[in-house]
Order: sequence, then C-alpha cells, then structure tokens
Amino acid sequence: MDQELVRRLVKEAVEENDSLFLIDLSFLPSNKIKVIVDGDEGISLKECVRISRHVEHNLDREEDDFALEVTSPDITQPLTVERQYKKNINRVLKVKTVEGEVEGTLVNVDDKGISLQWKTREPKPIGKGKVTVEKHATIAYENIKEAKVKITF
Repeated sequence: MDQELVRRLVKEAVEENDSLFLIDLSFLPSNKIKVIVDGDEGISLKECVRISRHVEHNLDREEDDFALEVTSPDITQPLTVERQYKKNINRVLKVKTVEGEVEGTLVNVDDKGISLQWKTREPKPIGKGKVTVEKHATIAYENIKEAKVKITF
C-alpha cells in the first residue's frame, strides 16, 4: 500500500471543502485505512462518502486489497486539533493537565492554548458561609494530557 499516495488523496479530498479538517489518518493491520475528519460545523455523511470515493477511486484494488473507513470523530474521544477546540467554544470541557483536572466552559482558543471559566463555591473570607466565585484558567496545549467535551443532558 502506497501510504504517501493515500495521504495525498485524503488531503486533496479534505481541502475541497474549507470547513473540513483532518483529525487522524491511520494505517492498520490487514491494509485497513481509517480516516477521521471533522468540520467547523460538523461533517455530514455525504462529505464522508465523497472523501471515501475520492480515495477509493484513485487506488487500484487489483494491486492492493484494502478496507477504507472515513468517519467523524467519536464524541467520547479527546480533542486533538486546535480547530476542534475552536468549534467547541462555549461548551463545557473536562481537561486533564500535568497538575490535575479542570472542568469549565471553553471561552477562548489561540495558537498557544485554551482558556476555561467556571464558578465554584468557596468559604467567605470573613464570617461563616460560602460565596460563589468565578475562576479562570489558561492552559497551554503542551500541558494538556486530555481534553473532552462534557456531555450534558
């Protein structure tokens, strides 16, 4: 299997639609090719089929027998690409960092990292009881071990 040809074909197909971006391209045992693509507004089944056909029609099954899977990212999988973070602004993320775990609303994304915001209850500085405090955290990409969108119903 010519992996460079497959990479080029996937890149061509994804670049036909500016709102799409590649999350992962894997070459698995038994000549299985797995392509994970997302879009700024999500990705339709029609787009997955278009990408699959572009790749499949330009490869020779007589030369290499292969299985091809083009899919959108699983909601339970961690975010890995900056554009995934951007499309999830104003959603709650659960982020595991080198220091610990933070859960908050994603409020900003840039080329260095992400910013989260959340509210917590803390003891009053003077007197009894608790007060609600708004917290912020800016986390660099290199400090993120895993970031997932929290699914709420």
